[in-house]
Parts: sequence; C-alpha cells; structure tokens
Amino acid sequence: MTFYRFARAVVLSLFKVIFRVRVVGMENVPRSGVYIVAPSHRSNLDVPFAAFVTRRDIRFLAKQELFTPGFGETFFNWLGAIPVERGTADRSAMRSIEDALVGGSIVGLFPEGTRKRGPEIDDLFDGTAYLAVKLGVPILPVGIGGSEAILAKGKKIPRLHRVVVSVGKPIVPPVLEGRTKRAAAGRLTEELHAELQRVFTDAERLAR
Repeated sequence: MTFYRFARAVVLSLFKVIFRVRVVGMENVPRSGVYIVAPSHRSNLDVPFAAFVTRRDIRFLAKQELFTPGFGETFFNWLGAIPVERGTADRSAMRSIEDALVGGSIVGLFPEGTRKRGPEIDDLFDGTAYLAVKLGVPILPVGIGGSEAILAKGKKIPRLHRVVVSVGKPIVPPVLEGRTKRAAAGRLTEELHAELQRVFTDAERLAR
C-alpha cells in the first residue's frame, strides 16, 4: 500500500519530533511473517503511535462512520483500513481481518475495544486471541504510554506530552491438540492481558 507508507512516513516524522516518541523493545518485533499488533488504547492517536513498531503495512480497524462516500471512503481505503460497525458482532469485519492475515498482511487490533481511561488494562475481548488461535499467528502486545495525556477520551484539543511505545515479546498461540478454539482463546486472552498490562505500565512509567 504505497499511500500507507507515504502517510506513515509523514505523520510519524512529525509525531517523533512533536511528542518525542521513544520505542523500546524493538528486538521483539518479528522480522518476517504475519502477526497481530495488539496495542493498549487510551487515545485516537494510538493508531499512528502503534505504527512506530514496524515499517511494514499494518491494516487497522476503523469505525464505519469514517467511510463516508467520497473523501472518507477513498482515504481510508487507500490506508488499507478495515471498516467495523461498533457495538455489534461485525462478522463481515472479522472475515475481512481473517482474509487480511491469510493474505499475508499484519493487522492491528485493539483488544480492549474502544478507548479506555486510567492505568489499568480493561477486560479484553476474545476476538484477537481467537483469530490468533484459529490461524496460528502470534500476537505482539504493545503498550502506548503518554497518549492519554495528549488526547484522552472526550477531549477535543490535544496537548503536548512525551510518548513511549513499549513492545512485548510475541505471544504464540497454543497447538490445540483436541481443545476447542474458544477455550484456548480464553486462556490466550488471559496471557495477553497480563503482558499488555506489563508493557503498558512500563510505557506509562517511561513517558512521565
């Protein structure tokens, strides 16, 4: 996706200077293969902050309302975003995500769902872990510290604040050996929650 790479280069260059972005744990990012980027979510700016972890294209979910006919639809399609209907079990979006992973794309999913507040990682949805188990792809936990101070949920005007992106070790889904995908996904979600809390706490500490 040529436009994604262009937009990433421009936006991240600006963000790196404005928000003094620091990335730790880059050695944990897989150099090849497919994986799911699973960041913490405290701000609308978390998508570009999460994109700091790799120069490869990442296909993020975007709420359906952004795909307005005309500019919105064209712009987000150029970015490779996957539309999702918030507040519903959007099976079409899940199929699109699965197709993207099978097709060799990295996908970005916020396992907390919508934006949250505070230092504690909220309960996670099982969708991220379920896809990882079903397709046998690892999950890359990413803690984004400082983004809530810039543009928290409910705020309209951003503030300047340092941002740290902390990358954890990839979480590899288990070999099923007869166990159901749902049960395995539940256990993997618990593991993801613990690791995401660890990297988020680390990122928040370093961003202060």
